Amino acid sequence: MSVVSSLSVWERARVSGAWQPAVDVYETRGGVSVTIELPGVSPNDVAVRFVGDMVLIEGQRTMPVLDGRGIFHAAEIRRGPFRLEIHLPAAVDTDRLEMRADLGLMFIQLTKSDNSHGR
Repeated sequence: MSVVSSLSVWERARVSGAWQPAVDVYETRGGVSVTIELPGVSPNDVAVRFVGDMVLIEGQRTMPVLDGRGIFHAAEIRRGPFRLEIHLPAAVDTDRLEMRADLGLMFIQLTKSDNSHGR
């Protein structure tokens, strides 16, 4: 096994230089909230899927094409594809997902499965 493949998703992102948006995961009695810092990304450009106890969030941020007649003096805005692998703190109902964006943040609300409310 290579050194890179043994790293966590966050460590692999740092090693590879891939863009990783900031994320908060918050658990309540009835659900799990995931908030992602994604200015410039529409919820329509984000895919959410579940694998075991993880939620995979993938998308891409694109920037307008420039005319090519100038040069960058600063280029700090991350662009391109991103992928987040988030271990969920509780079992969720994968059919009950709400997603919305507001002021550069993407909010994903997941409802806990009936058998995980006691956690």
